[in-house]
Amino acid sequence: MLNIIQNIFRIEELRQRIFFTLFMLFIFRLGAHIPTPGIDGAALTAFFEAQQGSILRFFDMFTGGALARLTVFALGVMPYISASIIIQLLTAVFPYLERLSKEGDAGRKKITGYTRYGTIVLSIVQGFAIAVGLESMAAPGGQPIVISTLSPWAFRALTVITLTAGTAFLMWVGEQISERGIGNGISLLIFAGIVVGIPGAIINSIRLVQDNVLSPLVLVIVGLLMVVVIFLVIFAETAYRKIPVQYAKRMQGNRMFGGQSSHLPLKINTAGVIPPIFASSILAFPATITGFIAIPWVQAIGSQLLPGRMLYNFLFALMIFFFAFFYTAITFNPVKIAEEMKKHGGYIPGIRPGKKTAEYVNLVLSRLTFGGATYLAVVCLFPYILFDLFDIPFYFGGTALLIVVGVGLDLVNQIEAFLLNQNYDGFMKKTKRRQLKPGAMRLWCDQKNYHESTFVCKKNLWQVQNH
Repeated sequence: MLNIIQNIFRIEELRQRIFFTLFMLFIFRLGAHIPTPGIDGAALTAFFEAQQGSILRFFDMFTGGALARLTVFALGVMPYISASIIIQLLTAVFPYLERLSKEGDAGRKKITGYTRYGTIVLSIVQGFAIAVGLESMAAPGGQPIVISTLSPWAFRALTVITLTAGTAFLMWVGEQISERGIGNGISLLIFAGIVVGIPGAIINSIRLVQDNVLSPLVLVIVGLLMVVVIFLVIFAETAYRKIPVQYAKRMQGNRMFGGQSSHLPLKINTAGVIPPIFASSILAFPATITGFIAIPWVQAIGSQLLPGRMLYNFLFALMIFFFAFFYTAITFNPVKIAEEMKKHGGYIPGIRPGKKTAEYVNLVLSRLTFGGATYLAVVCLFPYILFDLFDIPFYFGGTALLIVVGVGLDLVNQIEAFLLNQNYDGFMKKTKRRQLKPGAMRLWCDQKNYHESTFVCKKNLWQVQNH
């Protein structure tokens, strides 16, 4: 570990990228403490403390508390995430967007532009809804949240402009991190917003143990369960089902190609964190709406849809399964995969090319998706199980844990890829090219834990350079 850290800071470009990323994250956390004008912070905090289980608390978790304080970054990057998901879903529906996605960099730039426009539109709508809602809200003691002396429309316009500008700036920050820093910028902003609450939870737990409110044994048991859950998440997020693929030999000109063995990697959790995000958002709306309706039977229904209740847990797990299969179906096309394999002379041993291959891949993918959805449901319901068993004073697990682990793994993989690229360049400079045989490269790749696709890339590079 120490050698890896030393190698990271020995490479000037990587060191600059890491420092730039940390600086941008510092800007993000600094803006999360600049309040929006015309708001009573104490009354807003008291209001949010009374909104347990609502969609406000759900989104506040991703903004690092910026929404609860209604700062300039109150909306965070959630409008961008929502716009990206909407555009991705529309790509599978509208042929025009599908053609753009296949046009390379030019098409992706247009889709990125549409995503930015969608982000601004969603920010304006959400900012206006928040401004209107704040005017009718008050703290549990009756103290109004809005203290501005401006007219209602002036306050709404100021709030919309402030929150929309904050989201646009965060979108720019995320793109700068992706281009000039390390890791995916938008994901890192969400990551920073979630992990910022970990130190406070640890300090609060220690205080409860000192005050004899929480048993040390319970804290140890919960800590062990956390380690097990984190291990399960890491294992599931990095696990693949490898379907063997054999390529037939073919002649092109005077050279023989093919005859190689490869595999088709199918991820267990293809949908990622999309299913729990969609399910949480949909189920949080009724709890939020019923909180403003003073009708006994409506509030009774809303109370059963709060996180941790039996009805909520059942519907939450059911929606996770639905969105896992739905999102996998629109992002992974077994028929297209089978056609590409057949086009390049590939086949799965024991399976006929074409329709039978598509049916086999779809069967394997359906089984993996069912397992992935089960894993997502267990991890997302784990916090409520902890609350029921140990009555712990902090939130652990769920969508936040999936995002933190996923972003952390992606960041580590990018750093390792950067280091391996630097090591490979140095290896090429110090060694004569005629001595780089494929067998030696395979041994070196195995020692460095190369993925097979990476090895094939390096092997092809060696062949091109020595042809």
